[in-house]
Amino acid sequence: MNADLDSLRERLRAFALERDWGQFHAPKNLACALAGVAAVLREHGQGRSEEQSRAPDAAQREAIALEAADVLMYLIQLTDTLG
Repeated sequence: MNADLDSLRERLRAFALERDWGQFHAPKNLACALAGVAAVLREHGQGRSEEQSRAPDAAQREAIALEAADVLMYLIQLTDTLG
C-alpha cells in the first residue's frame, strides 16, 4: 500500500509541477481546498436516511467517488507539503 501512495504522491507532484501550481500549494491553501471538497462530499449524505446513504444509485455513487478522490488528492498533497 505504501508503494501505491508513494506513486500517487509522485504523480501529484509531477502534475502540479507541470502546471506551476506549487505557488498555490501552501498548506493553508491545500487545507482550505480539502475542507471544501470534503463539504461537497458530505452533501451527498444530507437529507438522506442512514439506509439511503448506504445505497446510493449509480449516478450518486459516481459523484461520491469523484469527490472522495478529490479529498484523497488534497490530503496527499497537504501531507506531502508538510513533510
